[in-house]
Amino acid sequence: TAFLHGELKEEVYVSQPEGYVIRGSEVKVYKLKKALYGLRQAPRAWNEKLNAVLRDLKFERCLNEPSLYRKEKKGHLLIVAVYVDDML
Repeated sequence: TAFLHGELKEEVYVSQPEGYVIRGSEVKVYKLKKALYGLRQAPRAWNEKLNAVLRDLKFERCLNEPSLYRKEKKGHLLIVAVYVDDML
C-alpha cells in the first residue's frame, strides 16, 4: 500500500514478526527504514511524502481543505482530491 513508502522522521523499532524470528537472536529488534502499514506514524509519513511530491509538481494545497490540491496549466485546471491513501 501507499503507507509503505513514507519516510520516518524518528527512529522506530519493532520486534521480530512471528515466523521471521532469528534463532539465537529472539530478543533483537528491527530498526525501520520506511513506514509500515499499521504503524502509528505511517499515515503522517505518507501524507508528508505525498504533499512534497505534489508541491514539486507545482500543485497548490487548498487553504480551506488540506486534502485538495490544484494546478492551472495552459488554461486547464487540475484538481487532486486525497482521501486516506486514495487520490481522485
